[in-house]
Amino acid sequence: MPVLLPKNAISAFPLSLGPRAKDHQPSARESSPPLEANAEAIHFLNNLRYLSWDLHIMEQHTQEFIKLHILPMERKMSLVRQDDQLVMTRSVKEGEEVKTEVTFFPWSSTVGFVSEAANLLLLRVMAWRQLVPSNARFLALDTEGKLCYSTYQALGIQTIQVGHQEVDVFIVEQTVHSDEGIPGSCQFYLLSDGHLAKRIQVGSPGCCMITKMPVLRDKDEIEPAPVFEKKPLVWEEDMELYSRFLGRKEELRVSHNSYLRQHPEAQALISDFLLFLLLRRPADVVTFAAEYFGPFAKRNPPTPALRSSSRPSPFRSLDPERPTD
Repeated sequence: MPVLLPKNAISAFPLSLGPRAKDHQPSARESSPPLEANAEAIHFLNNLRYLSWDLHIMEQHTQEFIKLHILPMERKMSLVRQDDQLVMTRSVKEGEEVKTEVTFFPWSSTVGFVSEAANLLLLRVMAWRQLVPSNARFLALDTEGKLCYSTYQALGIQTIQVGHQEVDVFIVEQTVHSDEGIPGSCQFYLLSDGHLAKRIQVGSPGCCMITKMPVLRDKDEIEPAPVFEKKPLVWEEDMELYSRFLGRKEELRVSHNSYLRQHPEAQALISDFLLFLLLRRPADVVTFAAEYFGPFAKRNPPTPALRSSSRPSPFRSLDPERPTD
């Protein structure tokens, strides 16, 4: 059975693969440009509603076998991520002969790759949505362990017999386009909650089908977020809040008085301004204050000794070429 672990999973079964250079020799296929999943496939993986990660595989083990008295066959394949590479170990046993090969795929070339385990999750999401991405071209492994393209196609809804019950299933056909052979297609008959009810390999006389109807999972109903009414806070009547208020008020008063004692020039400056303000009694107090404290600004040029009758605004620079701050 394929096992798909999330990104943060740690492999409990480390493999000893030996030297990389000796295990795998570059072939003519590897010298060609690497395959890439198209934009539709990447968009579909990045926008899955029910999955929070993009189906990057960390470790997967698969085993297939055919029990024949004349020539039994068994095939094992493992995929393990190691640093910046995806390591594939493939073993094929025919009779007594065993062939093993190890292949390394750069991790950057696995964007849009859908393993067998990830394929089951994708099919389940498609069944929930009853929607298959159109023109999406993913990456997959063919029967020889080579990277190739994989596509999906919706074949509609059909009624089948499961045990003594008739149910509607959503049919999705997956096609693996191998470059070294004819494409292989499988049709998946999926129940409304994503359960696999039937599987047919196109061109094969046999099929896999469940004999008992499973308990279907109901669709998740998203409950609305609770609404909490705001209650007025009468902090004056709360003993703890009122005590904190008095304490903070006294703390600020002591701090302000301490600063004024350390800087007596501040109090003298404010007293002069208030006295000048009461003598002039301007209609625009803000502009008057800007004109009064303007000469104290470090960035402004010194005020000329002889002022003109049309004094400039205190809110713009005296230098016409200097931009206003």
